[in-house]
Amino acid sequence: MSTASPVRTALYHSHLESNAKIVDFHGFELPIWYSSIQEEHLATRSTAGLFDVSHMGFFRFLGEDVSTWLSSLATQEFTKFKPGSCGYTHFLDDNGHIIDDMIFAVVSESEILGVPNASMVSTMLNWFSQHLPNDKSIIIENKSKETSIIALQGPASKEILTSVLGPENAVKRFKCQTIRENELGIKGWIQGTGYTGEPGAEIFVSNEKAPLLWKKILDCKELGVVPVGLGARDTLRLEKGYLLSGQDFLWPGLGLNPDGNLPKSFLSRNTIEANVPFGLDLNHDFIGKEFVEKALLSKLKWVGLVCQERGPSPRPGHPIFSGENTDEIIGYVTSGGPSPSLGRVGIAMAYIEDVQMNQDVWVQVSARKRIRATISSTPFV
Repeated sequence: MSTASPVRTALYHSHLESNAKIVDFHGFELPIWYSSIQEEHLATRSTAGLFDVSHMGFFRFLGEDVSTWLSSLATQEFTKFKPGSCGYTHFLDDNGHIIDDMIFAVVSESEILGVPNASMVSTMLNWFSQHLPNDKSIIIENKSKETSIIALQGPASKEILTSVLGPENAVKRFKCQTIRENELGIKGWIQGTGYTGEPGAEIFVSNEKAPLLWKKILDCKELGVVPVGLGARDTLRLEKGYLLSGQDFLWPGLGLNPDGNLPKSFLSRNTIEANVPFGLDLNHDFIGKEFVEKALLSKLKWVGLVCQERGPSPRPGHPIFSGENTDEIIGYVTSGGPSPSLGRVGIAMAYIEDVQMNQDVWVQVSARKRIRATISSTPFV
């Protein structure tokens, strides 16, 4: 077990000024909430939320054939993405298991940016490095420690970006660009991505400039923007049915067991099982492809659940049964909780065997209680 002190992002003191409740998250001191998870969640859905996601990684991939090289490693076909556009992909091991998922941005034909998950930066850097061409035609730069990432999410995000950085930097969904000249002198990268399902942007700047940008965005109080912590970040992504690395999939190469009551290796999943079609292009060759194709016949999928009864909300590790009184376990919850947007109705994501949309199943939410839930498509809201 590591005894290293948690890392403080460049925005740590900004969080304290907003009375944030700080927690240790994957070795980073980050806010779990400022006011409450409920308030921050609903503000993001109705106006705008501001997130410090500087714990995430930031890679630069450089080389003339960088798109072709990344395509050979990923479930996504990078060569189909034009400069100025973003996409989503999985990286699989030789057995088809998801190592990590990643949002990427195509800067040019010879440069692509990538955002690996917080706990996977060193793992992914090592994995990419193992697959570099011998002729050194591809270079990887790890910009994670020197870069702060600020995410602005919500319906008012375009108006706020226009006010703070100018209309030239109000990027559209899944578009990206170098930050253009602005009154604040902020330089860096901006892309129309995020983890809430709302319109918005992720802004990549130097650590030195991050507090200034954070303050100027929060100064737009008349537009309804509030700081948001990790708690609401999780409920927001759950309502949209987005995978969470380490919780909804876990690479077996890490040698870790799932938390809670999940069976060993239960989270060792491939792209088909994880049910993420927008991150998969089977019209090219990539590591693990044969296992993805075999999984097309699988009856096990990651699906949504909406509770139909009152009671404790589904949580990771809760078993799912085909009937109210049966002993047949057909799956397990991997993410779950009350939905702020749906009046705190319990929702969940789970890997379940052989079920159909709108089918009823039962979730064992406590030692003595099962709750009826309905299989649902996502997003929930």
